[in-house]
Amino acid sequence: MARPVTLFTGQWADLPLSVLAQKVAAMGYDGLELACWGDHFEVDKALSDDAYIRSRHDILEQHGLKCFAISTHLVGQCVAEAYIDERHKSILPPRLWGDGDPEGVKARCAQEVANTALAAKLMGVSVVNGFTGSPVWHLIYRFPPTSDAMIDAGYREFADRWNPVLDAFDEQGIRYALEAHPSEIAYDIYTAEKTLAALGNRKTFGFNFDPSHFIHQLFDPTEFILAFPDRMYHVHVKDSKVNLNGRSSILGSHLNFGDPRRGWDFVSPGHGDMNLEKIIRVLNRIGYQGPLSVEWEDSGMDREHGAKDAIDHIRKTDFAPSSVAFDAAFDSDK
Repeated sequence: MARPVTLFTGQWADLPLSVLAQKVAAMGYDGLELACWGDHFEVDKALSDDAYIRSRHDILEQHGLKCFAISTHLVGQCVAEAYIDERHKSILPPRLWGDGDPEGVKARCAQEVANTALAAKLMGVSVVNGFTGSPVWHLIYRFPPTSDAMIDAGYREFADRWNPVLDAFDEQGIRYALEAHPSEIAYDIYTAEKTLAALGNRKTFGFNFDPSHFIHQLFDPTEFILAFPDRMYHVHVKDSKVNLNGRSSILGSHLNFGDPRRGWDFVSPGHGDMNLEKIIRVLNRIGYQGPLSVEWEDSGMDREHGAKDAIDHIRKTDFAPSSVAFDAAFDSDK
């Protein structure tokens, strides 16, 4: 049986949920991964208004859609950041930004993510996707000289900030799925191992697999799945294209997404370097039956065209594993 295909609403937050749901249903999607921004899923309203959760379900049910996960990337980013600045002000509501004092921002965002666990339970989903921020991302180049002790201290700080949040997730029976990603505490296999170790390998914390963030780092995304098969709590289908031409680099050159001078960029699923069939085969191997959620980002393509094209690509590529050996019919005794 094919996995459900959903659309992550984060890049569509300019549209009311009711409008987006109608569009997505017409495209053939099975559901939505609701972002905790725009009017799509507001955690404070979910906890303060008895009718709010019902209103989300009413919109989804009206269009035959389901919700398997909600996502708090923007708020989660601010929990363990080394530096809080104007970038974060632009992604937070005023009630969380407050006066902008960094420790205050981190504390309010940590409480908001903890509250999101209860909101998810009320919504009837078992996974919250998001970011974590990182106390060590700014140390990535190891110069000026950066000691292992400095890195280890950053991972301890991450654990100190996130373990109380994850306690709230444990209380509600909800899992947190980090989208491993440059600028997060885990961005590849080895940093993911360090992250899990820092948290004592608690099962509450796993990953929202997104191949697009690994492709431009030049490692095989399926190796990430195989490294953490029991931590694949959710899957994004998102693509990126490497465009190294002798002048560009994988570091992005401080150029905005969509700039043709970049060494890589996000593109619509099926138009980049993602090998979706290989990913499907590995997901089948580990027994993942959750949703395949399109996170659509492509600066060069109309998003409605892209979202429809993406689901067509996934439907054509996704398949269930075989339940029999292909040569079983050759056995003369059967």
